Amino acid sequence: MRAVRRRLPTLFLLCLPAVLTAAPYTPTDDAQVVERVPARASDPRAKELHALRQQLRRSPQDLDLAVRFAQRCYEEVAAQGDPRYIGYAQAALQPWLGLADPPPAVRVLRAILLQFDHRFELALQDLEAVLRVEPDHVEAGAWRTAILMVRADYAGARASCRQMAPHTTPLGATACLAQVDAATGRAAQAATALRTALLANPQASAPERLWSLTRLAETEERRGDFVAAEAAFRDALALAVPDVYVQAAYADFLLDRGRPAEVLTLLQDRGRADVLLLRLALAARATGDPRTAGFAQELQARFDAARRRGDTSHRKEESRFALALQGDAPRALALARENWAEQREAADARILLEAALAARDAAAAAPVLQWLADSGFESVVLQSLAARVRELG
Repeated sequence: MRAVRRRLPTLFLLCLPAVLTAAPYTPTDDAQVVERVPARASDPRAKELHALRQQLRRSPQDLDLAVRFAQRCYEEVAAQGDPRYIGYAQAALQPWLGLADPPPAVRVLRAILLQFDHRFELALQDLEAVLRVEPDHVEAGAWRTAILMVRADYAGARASCRQMAPHTTPLGATACLAQVDAATGRAAQAATALRTALLANPQASAPERLWSLTRLAETEERRGDFVAAEAAFRDALALAVPDVYVQAAYADFLLDRGRPAEVLTLLQDRGRADVLLLRLALAARATGDPRTAGFAQELQARFDAARRRGDTSHRKEESRFALALQGDAPRALALARENWAEQREAADARILLEAALAARDAAAAAPVLQWLADSGFESVVLQSLAARVRELG
């Protein structure tokens, strides 16, 4: 188990997106393509996962095997955004999930499941319980930092980074603190630290470099250096590490630059991930693509299905959908406010500001304005939106 933990010190840095389970779908024609699946015989990841699943079926009480399978499922969520893998992981861990004091490896994986559902406090409780017993548990510390960042607890995140620094790689340690600096008024220093660390650590793993480059791209974009941001995004994508988060982030960058046709190419056949389907719909609308209505219909079906299950982890995406594709500012604002109560990152701030502007409700954006003032968060886009909100009076 320790070997599994040690080889994944930066998994959290891939910023696994919240995903939605698609609504049941019945094709209307026998010739209709439902899904394109990879050629599994030539897909090493698929072969490994299939082998683990077969072993687990034969030995469902094998803890080490269940943990390995669940971890691989989480990697597939990061790579594909396919929510089914969350269910597969949960099923594999079922014999241990209900225990009051499960083994540390299960406790960390349970925390990951909880954060997928935005049950952040319970997730943090599990992670802290592991770290009390094993202070050098890198994966637990990494996930703790990620959740603290989502909750805008920057002092806690900085302390968490410092605690884990001796147990991770030089690039990982630098990048962890850089993400906190980038959110607390030190964006220029964060970008410099990331760029320096990337040059100084060419031996870093591809996933670690992917995360660091993505953070660099986002930091430079917020600072308004779009040339540097695009260079970092392209370097990240050139690593050819399957990752939904960086694809969504670059798609947003392209949409903001008025380049929606490039988004359609970037995300072709990637609509299983809800966050990518949303970007496809936005790009299709901007280009007049005839698939716009179909993309929007599928998104609405997924949101409706999630709501029937009591799943509220999709509110940021649904708010953006309601505002940009349905023109429903009041609903977008309601969803954005609910979302902000749970998570407070740049994208969460942006949709709340945009929805407040569309609804002409400056008071609704007050929490974001306060967050910007308290944190010192630097973003040319957010500051521009905030100024427009203040003008509403």
